[in-house]
Amino acid sequence: MASPHDPLTIQDLGRLGYGPALQRQRDLNQAVIDGAAPPTVLLVEHDPVITLTRRKAIGEHLVATPAQLDAAGVTTHETDRGGDITYHGPGQLVVYPILRLADFGLNLSRYMRLLEQTVIDTTARFGIDAHREPGATGVWVKAPDATGIGAAPGTAKLCAMGVRIRKNTTLHGLALNVTTDLDHFGLIVPCGLHGRPVTSLRQLLGDACPPMPEVKRVLVEVLSANLEAGRADARAAG
Repeated sequence: MASPHDPLTIQDLGRLGYGPALQRQRDLNQAVIDGAAPPTVLLVEHDPVITLTRRKAIGEHLVATPAQLDAAGVTTHETDRGGDITYHGPGQLVVYPILRLADFGLNLSRYMRLLEQTVIDTTARFGIDAHREPGATGVWVKAPDATGIGAAPGTAKLCAMGVRIRKNTTLHGLALNVTTDLDHFGLIVPCGLHGRPVTSLRQLLGDACPPMPEVKRVLVEVLSANLEAGRADARAAG
């Protein structure tokens, strides 16, 4: 049987379709709830897909026609996470922590702030000054001056987040754009936020963009440290 004190397990799923990865999450979520698996972090790059929640206005945020989706090689998939519409694809690091919030001294709000801080701390290692935006979940940066999807003035989203909590145990997580094809975000209104551009580490750093394995390594290191600090606090309080 798993223990609340078990160390995090990291599983790199490589590139995997959204449907199989979602089923893997659900199976692991149940195993963690049952005490049959330790807290686990799944890392994955998805095949090109647009995920849609069950919000009533979600259809208005899918702006591409079926023909345009086919031409771009992008599918759609319904999801049960929080949030709105988003895009996943190669070059985007998707991180799914599956853990019991109480074991780490967290509630939903503190968990979301921990995920945001993890991305802020990770990107700082690569020289990026990222931040939170009031009223908008995720991690943001000053919008780059490049043309295209990230060209609007103001701020641009670097990392999207959406989670679900089932019996105090997490599902879903974050999606950090590393070398993602940003043109595919033009098929949707990302996260349902009109006029808010999306960017990536490659667009921000150019040739200095770190390779995906390095981004994975740093993010896992930072996430593990942040979670373990919360777990230590929970033990001290208990």
